Amino acid sequence: MNKIIEIIKKFSKKNVPNILPGDVVKVYQKIKDGDKERIQIFEGMVLAKKHGEEIGATITVRKVSKGIGIERIFPIHSPLIQKIEVVKRNKTRRAKLYFLRTAKGKRGRLKRKEFDLEGINKIDDEEEAKEETLLEENDQAIDNEENLEENKETVTEEIKEEVVEEIKEDSVKEEVSSGEEDL
Repeated sequence: MNKIIEIIKKFSKKNVPNILPGDVVKVYQKIKDGDKERIQIFEGMVLAKKHGEEIGATITVRKVSKGIGIERIFPIHSPLIQKIEVVKRNKTRRAKLYFLRTAKGKRGRLKRKEFDLEGINKIDDEEEAKEETLLEENDQAIDNEENLEENKETVTEEIKEEVVEEIKEDSVKEEVSSGEEDL
């Protein structure tokens, strides 16, 4: 079970802001055009957040472009997502804001909520460094265990060789001593 957790931690992102339904976010996504790679920004409102903090967590983001609603589902921990930035936060009373798809006028607006913009989008270098050192220590411990097992194997092989040599020496001594008794 620990190996699964280690693999998940290796692929999950550490610096994901606390995204809630009703937030207006900018999602910076890497896009490959042939040999070139560029970053495309998709800005819209988060309608839903699914699967919490796990590796398969996703957010549904909706924007209206030229009178047409566009929705995209972004996996939060995808390597193609460079970063997610919270621009605004709105007051909501629901976990899923699917009613905004059909809402027009006043019904389609949400009340703005005051929040610490820098605090949410801040990257915690200290926490990331701590996690990296813990992972490195864990990797070193695993390497040490592997080295111990290898050393045990080499030591057992050396002991076997020594025992075989002693047996051969003893048998040679016995043959020599038995040969001397015959004389």
